[in-house]
Amino acid sequence: MTSSPTPVALAAEQARTRLHELTVIDVRTPAEYASGHLPGALNIPLDHVRRALPEIRHAAEQSDVLVVCAFGARSENACKLLAEQGIPTATLSGGTGAWAAEGHDLHTPAACDTRAGWSMERQVRFTAGTVVLLGLLLGLLVHPALLLISAGIAGGLVFSALTNTCGMAAVLGKLPHNRPRAADLDVALAALRSR
Repeated sequence: MTSSPTPVALAAEQARTRLHELTVIDVRTPAEYASGHLPGALNIPLDHVRRALPEIRHAAEQSDVLVVCAFGARSENACKLLAEQGIPTATLSGGTGAWAAEGHDLHTPAACDTRAGWSMERQVRFTAGTVVLLGLLLGLLVHPALLLISAGIAGGLVFSALTNTCGMAAVLGKLPHNRPRAADLDVALAALRSR
């Protein structure tokens, strides 16, 4: 049995010096990608990585692959998935947040192509806060048992922190504004095939 390649983590400065030789795959939602991404990064949202396996495998045969997200958790998950398929990858430690914090530029699409929106983290915070407030309000005005809504969200947030996963982000990622347009995904896959 062959062992899977172990994903490597690159610091922002290491990635910057090698950017010209890397295939960069951004696994955030299209809205997050549009708000700013590493130069030359291709957007393959995390839930589309399995679909893109042949193209990513081809790109990895041509050059090293760097997987990025906002802060590193989603890119680590993508790297693990790719490692299970025998595809060697690296992740950007701290994600685009660390990249920008070190003063490196993030590219944004032209104004006519922009689908910029809230980051997934911001969407999760807004949704969780809204549901907690709604649960408290319903618990006070309708029935005390409805306070369990707020307790459920609190429990979900604790579980999310302990496991470094986020079910709410997975659900929000399926909303139309967070989905890639078929044409955009096809362009990214074609770019990977042409490497």
